[in-house]
Amino acid sequence: MKEVILDCFGEACPVPLVKAEKAISTLEIGDVLIVQIDHSCAMKNVPEWARAQGYNVEIEEVNDGEWEVFIEKNK
Repeated sequence: MKEVILDCFGEACPVPLVKAEKAISTLEIGDVLIVQIDHSCAMKNVPEWARAQGYNVEIEEVNDGEWEVFIEKNK
């Protein structure tokens, strides 16, 4: 298992979502994509998309208005 960090700080929708889709397609089952986000729209869209794909999702607020979305590729 490996972790890949995707820095999307300062980027508005739909850029973080598009980058997350592309990044997770390169990962293997069991790998974790950590998407760093500081835009509220992306904070809503990225986890919703990941859950709709059936991935495991956890969210951690690392600073005020900055989050890390952990997406485990499980299929």
